[in-house]
Amino acid sequence: MKPRTKSQELHARASRVIPGGVDSPVRAFKSVGGEPPYIVRGQGARIWDADGNEYFDYVGSWGPLILGHAFPSVVEAVEKANRHGASFGACTPAEAELAERVIEAFPSMNKVRFVSSGTEATMSAIRLARAFTERKYIVKFEGCYHGHADSLLVKAGSGVATLGIPGSAGVLDEQARFTLALPFNSQPAVEEAFTKFKDQIACVIVEPVVGNMGCVPPARGYLEFLRKITAENGTVLIFDEVMTGFRVSFGGVQALYKIKPDLTTLGKIIGGGLPVGAYGGRAELMDMIAPLGPVYQAGTLSGNPLAMAAGIAVLHELKSHPEIYKQLEQRSAMLVDGVLAVAKKKNVALTANRVGSMFTWFFQSGTVHDWDTAAQSDTQAFGKFHQSMLERGVYLPPSQYEAMFMSAAHTDADIQETIAAATESL
Repeated sequence: MKPRTKSQELHARASRVIPGGVDSPVRAFKSVGGEPPYIVRGQGARIWDADGNEYFDYVGSWGPLILGHAFPSVVEAVEKANRHGASFGACTPAEAELAERVIEAFPSMNKVRFVSSGTEATMSAIRLARAFTERKYIVKFEGCYHGHADSLLVKAGSGVATLGIPGSAGVLDEQARFTLALPFNSQPAVEEAFTKFKDQIACVIVEPVVGNMGCVPPARGYLEFLRKITAENGTVLIFDEVMTGFRVSFGGVQALYKIKPDLTTLGKIIGGGLPVGAYGGRAELMDMIAPLGPVYQAGTLSGNPLAMAAGIAVLHELKSHPEIYKQLEQRSAMLVDGVLAVAKKKNVALTANRVGSMFTWFFQSGTVHDWDTAAQSDTQAFGKFHQSMLERGVYLPPSQYEAMFMSAAHTDADIQETIAAATESL
């Protein structure tokens, strides 16, 4: 591994003009030590930094690169779209085509609206839920991250957890007071909230498989319980599948568990690595959005033709080659189980959660099923592991509380090399 001199120089330059040198906090490597490598190229399962170092990539731009970096048909689609113009702020044919593909995969959706980010999608869905129910309170879950909208930065996971920030400065008490943050996977907590705030809860928003306190799956029957209690109370159920949509299966978590939420938020994969978000659901809700109804939401870059083209290309590949999901399942299991076996042999406290190609190794011996149990992980041990893996050419998320992702481009040989690196790092 070459010294990351150029990356250090680039970070010093960025730090002079960008807060912390980064445009998203987790990238700063504060919780794992050292300075971040500056990535200049990606191909398949690998990325390269400014100093020429090569890494196996298990971040994949935080999930969207399910086919790997620079997948040929995606690159071709974006280049073709770009030749005709990168943005119009007007209607384009690609918007309806991608919408049809998304709706086909998610039967809970009758209509969908594209936006530019997951944060836009979740805050728009919540606004819609409040308008539809004429209620103020929302329920979210500790450790679940739904973007940086004010009302959602309450006991969030991801970078907020990594930095040890309970919420965020600048979020007014008046905004946060209508957000009820409950422990994930706890039915009694939800029942108590619905009793205490009877007929006042507009929506329950949940990552049905959590990715922002690490990968944490729902307990058996938990999602079914959320569907039942929200339906009984006239509350909108929102599945935040920005991370899991088209990742854990073609139809997301709701296809795996056969549950239909009222609204779904999407992102990541439907943009093929370009900035995109979406929210969709039943027509009676979606028809409340302007210009049909009174709920206003707009964006110049919503439905951007480059993002639409990339998304269409990715979903075409995934639908045309359903064996990709079987391959992802097998190789993800091989990697996760392989590293756990090494840890057991070395007597290192390590456990793991995995749903499909989304997984996390937690540096502790107990099971992880909510934020309190995730927070028991040894973050210093993870930081040392992360540094050692990076030096051995394996790029992992720079936080114990972020999910890792397998891509279809990773090979069995890549996985064996990664397990070998873990053997040296644990």
